[in-house]
Amino acid sequence: KKAGTIHLGGTFEEMRQAEREVHEGVMPEKPFVLVAQQSLFDRTRTQGTDEVLWSYAHAPNGFTGDATERLIDQIERFAPGFRDTILNKHVIGPMKLQEYNPNYVGGDINSGKQHLPQLFKRPLSWSRPYQAPLDGHYFCSSSTPPGGGVHGMSGHLAAKAALKQKFGIRVS
Repeated sequence: KKAGTIHLGGTFEEMRQAEREVHEGVMPEKPFVLVAQQSLFDRTRTQGTDEVLWSYAHAPNGFTGDATERLIDQIERFAPGFRDTILNKHVIGPMKLQEYNPNYVGGDINSGKQHLPQLFKRPLSWSRPYQAPLDGHYFCSSSTPPGGGVHGMSGHLAAKAALKQKFGIRVS
């Protein structure tokens, strides 16, 4: 009955169309939207009886428009009445994301294209994807395997690599 995160995309054909449009550089009218309501599980994220909802949509690389209403429309489509519950909005577009974190080139929070070879060979094709060229430093962001969307796993795997390479400690 409760989920911290849901994905809203509609039918398979609607999701395919939305992703095709993004790939072609067009912001879809019905975008694929990820919606998170972490305050269901962590009450420190809100005050009183208000709830905090966070969402994002796949957008074309470098998109500079405002897709806020498209996201709200898509959420409203699956949760009628949602629009009437909004008390405030804070919107950050792709280019603002890039300003915030230069690793988010074009607003890409996955720090690079998520295609099959990149799931295993991020950021480069080498045997130690977590080890930085500077001794004792490790990469642990979504720019390392398995990439974005597998929350925390890149950091976990980087920590395992560091423990093994620096201290000879193997962690299962």
